[in-house]
Amino acid sequence: MTFRTRTTLAVVVGMAFATGSVFAAVDAGQAGKLGKELTPIGATKAGNAAGTIPAWEGGITSPPANYVQGKFHPDPFAADKPLFSITQANYKEHADQLTEGQKSMFAKYATFRMDVYPTRRSASFPKRTYEYTIKNATTARLSEDLNGVLDAAEGIPFPIPQNGSEIIWNHKMKYKGISAARWTNLAPVTAGGQFNMVKIREEFMGLYYKPGNTIADINNVLLYFYQSVEAPARLAGQVLLVHESLNQAIQPRKAWVYNPGQRRVRLAPNVAYDNPGTASDGLRTSDMTDMFNGSLDRYDFKLVGKQEMYVPYNSYRLKSSGAKLSEIIKRNHINPDYLRYELHRVWVVDATLKPGKRHINPRRTFYVDEDSWQILVLDHYNAQGQVWRYSEAPAINYYEVPVFWTAMENSHDLQSGRYLATGVDNEDSPADFSFQSSLENFTPQALRTRGVR
Repeated sequence: MTFRTRTTLAVVVGMAFATGSVFAAVDAGQAGKLGKELTPIGATKAGNAAGTIPAWEGGITSPPANYVQGKFHPDPFAADKPLFSITQANYKEHADQLTEGQKSMFAKYATFRMDVYPTRRSASFPKRTYEYTIKNATTARLSEDLNGVLDAAEGIPFPIPQNGSEIIWNHKMKYKGISAARWTNLAPVTAGGQFNMVKIREEFMGLYYKPGNTIADINNVLLYFYQSVEAPARLAGQVLLVHESLNQAIQPRKAWVYNPGQRRVRLAPNVAYDNPGTASDGLRTSDMTDMFNGSLDRYDFKLVGKQEMYVPYNSYRLKSSGAKLSEIIKRNHINPDYLRYELHRVWVVDATLKPGKRHINPRRTFYVDEDSWQILVLDHYNAQGQVWRYSEAPAINYYEVPVFWTAMENSHDLQSGRYLATGVDNEDSPADFSFQSSLENFTPQALRTRGVR
């Protein structure tokens, strides 16, 4: 991919490194910018020169008056109107602010459209996350192999990143609440527009985010993750448990599955990398959950810089209880009427496969929101250097927490014309960040009991 000089806002110094070197934390002078010219988690606080990106003023700091706990989130920007639309007819005029995957979507689908709205820098996090992020800036560092984080607690580890690996770790360790439960229903959509919904319930607990915990307190486990297939009947009762490691060089992630037909729990080391994701019909790899997860050891992550790009943002309409599946899920892509795109600054990280390593995607390019460290767009390349898949993650501020996170994740196979919509919960219930659980529910011993149908 070519990134034009006039759209590149920052090129980070010191990206070159020798294999095996340890990246040190930034000094106190650099860290002193946090909360001043930089936001507490490291974004540029000021707007852009053109005035098309405003200054960050704290994001959404409280729910709107019409929000009801446990219900879907009212759109705080419902009165906004699109500034313009990007279509197959005019997308080349906006090429500098579009990813290669987005351009491929326009080229392939005459119905693909991006309605561009005023930019609303709505991302926000709890005060404690900000405080610990500022502390981490001068202490956190990567392990020698870049596949683990040392000396961090609770917040973003690298708010002033020095390389691509640090940015991906920021995404992996961003605050998502201490625990939550949600529906991540899947719609694998055929080229003709047909789909059979797979209902999936997920729970997670992140001890890293629990007040008072340090890396030493969490036994190298970043996140406990539980997933249960609820429907259709032929898949119901399948359960997945993952203990996601913080330093994967010390201990790779552990995973177990429960199969109701066999009535037994077994280790699942293949729940990683490019092995197929649960019930995804081959449209998502295991490491595509939350856009990217798991070990970094198969790629070199090059930090290209920061750019202004059109990305899915503040997608509250997509999460409305009034939106029906038949209206949202359409042939080729999500109904554009339910999506919102805005101009935001994103960190661009280009990942290329290391010599001797294998993955079905030898190259991936990540577009990471500066205000939240959420990966919003991901271009996947095949062995011929062509864009193969395009993934995007429409996101919202779950303002009762607050946390800025995905509303859905949609992955398009540009060769077959199929796509996978993930997180379709409109006819169920929104993510529940008040969910309480215990470590006993995230043990292999609990899987059989919880998976019985």
